[in-house]
Amino acid sequence: MKIKPFRSLLILTGMLFLAASCDNTETFDDRWKLENEAQFANIAASPEYSRLNSQSGKGFIMYKELEQGDGATPYFTDKVKVLYTGWYKNNWSLADSYTDDKGNLIQNKIIFDSTSNRNNIPSTFFVSGVVDGFSTALQHMQVGDKWEIWIPWMLGYGETGNNSIPGYTTLVFEIELLEIVEQ
Repeated sequence: MKIKPFRSLLILTGMLFLAASCDNTETFDDRWKLENEAQFANIAASPEYSRLNSQSGKGFIMYKELEQGDGATPYFTDKVKVLYTGWYKNNWSLADSYTDDKGNLIQNKIIFDSTSNRNNIPSTFFVSGVVDGFSTALQHMQVGDKWEIWIPWMLGYGETGNNSIPGYTTLVFEIELLEIVEQ
């Protein structure tokens, strides 16, 4: 049996299409999730940081003490006053800012919230009113402490993200616990 040239071309095209559709290309979310998880794993392996298990049992954060306080430690139901800066990177392997091959300055470190952008006026909120990882840190800090904390995506804004923060993002905060607010 002889296969006609047009039929051969059709079969070959179909085989190429099938092979291309079986390609295991990662989506942006897959790549982003893996890169953020790898960065958190790097920090978790660093002797500079200590581990704190979340009270929710959904994971752990990493922290480094920058300044030691000697005050009280807030409870989950307390209201606190803090100074903080929260950030992440678009590419964890690159510097905070860099010049690309076209000479453009690229801001790689994305500061998504900071009290310094609001004239260093402290924020006041309930410990229970923030993401799990931030709440976990606060419940272990003493008034006067200043910490750098690393929060994996599942204790931050999860799979969906929040406003300008993509899902699966590892968050970094520098937090200074100023006081526990009397209610």
